[in-house]
Amino acid sequence: RRVADFQLSIASVTEDSSSDCLAQDLNLQAQKLAERLKCDAVVSEISTGPGTLNFTINRELLAKTVLQQVLKDGSEYGVRSELFSTVPRQKVVIEFSSPNIAKKFHIGHLRSTIVGNFIANLKVALGHEVTRINYLGDWGMQFGLLGVGFQRFGNKEKLKFSPLQHLFEVYVQINKTAEDENTKKLAKDFFRKLEEHDEQTLSLWKQFRDFSIEEYIRVYKRLGVHFDEYSGESFYQEKSQEVLKMLEDKGLLQKTIKGTGIVDLSEEKDLSTFSTVMRSDGTSLYITRQLLIIFFRDLAAAIDRMNKHSWDTMIYVTDKSQSNHFQHLFQILKLMGYDWAERCQHVSFGLVQGMKTRRGEVIFLEDVLNEVRSRMLQNMASSKTTKKIDDPVETAEKVGLAALIIQDFRGLLSSDYQFSWDRALQSRGDTGVFLQYTHARLHSLEQMHGNEQLTDVNVACLQEPDAIAVLQHLLRYDEVLYRSSQDLQPKHIVSYLLTLSHLAAVAHKTLPVKGSTPDLAQARLCLFQAARLVLANGMKLLGITPVTQM
Repeated sequence: RRVADFQLSIASVTEDSSSDCLAQDLNLQAQKLAERLKCDAVVSEISTGPGTLNFTINRELLAKTVLQQVLKDGSEYGVRSELFSTVPRQKVVIEFSSPNIAKKFHIGHLRSTIVGNFIANLKVALGHEVTRINYLGDWGMQFGLLGVGFQRFGNKEKLKFSPLQHLFEVYVQINKTAEDENTKKLAKDFFRKLEEHDEQTLSLWKQFRDFSIEEYIRVYKRLGVHFDEYSGESFYQEKSQEVLKMLEDKGLLQKTIKGTGIVDLSEEKDLSTFSTVMRSDGTSLYITRQLLIIFFRDLAAAIDRMNKHSWDTMIYVTDKSQSNHFQHLFQILKLMGYDWAERCQHVSFGLVQGMKTRRGEVIFLEDVLNEVRSRMLQNMASSKTTKKIDDPVETAEKVGLAALIIQDFRGLLSSDYQFSWDRALQSRGDTGVFLQYTHARLHSLEQMHGNEQLTDVNVACLQEPDAIAVLQHLLRYDEVLYRSSQDLQPKHIVSYLLTLSHLAAVAHKTLPVKGSTPDLAQARLCLFQAARLVLANGMKLLGITPVTQM
């Protein structure tokens, strides 16, 4: 039996929506309504199901409309849909990735990077103006320690050629003597000089920062990620003092009996909810750098970005352990009189357990990229279906990244999950490897048949159930984009692309191009080309570069 294209639930349109409305009443109403409706040039069949009306679209029209639209709109297919016609174009600022210089680029930073990149890609595709900001941990007491460490163990050459690795090694080394009184004093002196803008100290710190950013840019490029702005805590050390003064001037900063500075966030103003923003000795801003970052710098950064970018929406992408912090941050901005705080959004994600490389735990982003590439190369070498390809190393990296991203994006972002290399890199099943394999296979089908631009193709002959299943699925792409644009969850697009790949794989088997009549071969080729285009569009939104050989 044919599968209908659209379904209407009778319960959703009846006035009596109480549960007393019996199933048989709904079936009866469905039948009555079906009798009053007539088929036309668009709807070829109207039938009823349990409490539903089912509509089947004229098959010829379905094939023609969908395929023409996909091939005409190309990379804009789906985003040109009327679903988005009333969505206003906005200026969006997205802060994501944000690693700490001289510390591990942990898995949370990787998640923030790929999630932030997805949101940025989606917003750009929908016509918004996006600014991508990387807010680096580039200031604070640990730079006093790092400076002393570099004076003892540093090497200018290593700093230049491998800054992230070298600064991390120096930091680990100096941390062994961090409790030593002499080291403490030297670190405090170094950081004081840094705050006083001592030329020599500042110059060394600037090298740490600049060389690190250069290397980050190179590594992010491998991930297919870029930033419009490398900001950091260092930008706001003075502005944060202005924020402190603003809080005091507005009477928002209260002192408890112990002398701790707090902002009262409770509605009743009874201190039932508050945020600690300053320790009693004032120097707390030195002792716990965290407190300084957490409020004054983030407040200063938000205000500064509004002045600079006049954004409509600002999105922070971090793990869910920071949810409270952002809730308080937005509340304090609102108390300060910034109504735009309501347009700030925190997209949070869960924790990933168990991501290790063969050498042990992940310390640098590059460790992950190298690991995924070498494991994929190994799998490709041992696979019977791998053909000789032009650049196996680059292909392995792109396929491996797809595997990482799909494993990460399959569930709700807020869920924690257990990472598994074996599961991520499987070539069958719902994996990134399977998506890449499908794309490469469809691409080689086009190449094999001349790759000509298909025009005036009679697609009316695409009547087989497997062809219809692909067409119906292509028709739904805009709805899936719309869902993801509403809740910023990539899982809707992931599950759509996996289904599309499974449907295309079945159609590839049952609808041969080779050996068919010229008209039918052209029509089928057109169907596979449309499937590949939509697959590629969706993959690019997720941050995956589709491969053409595998």
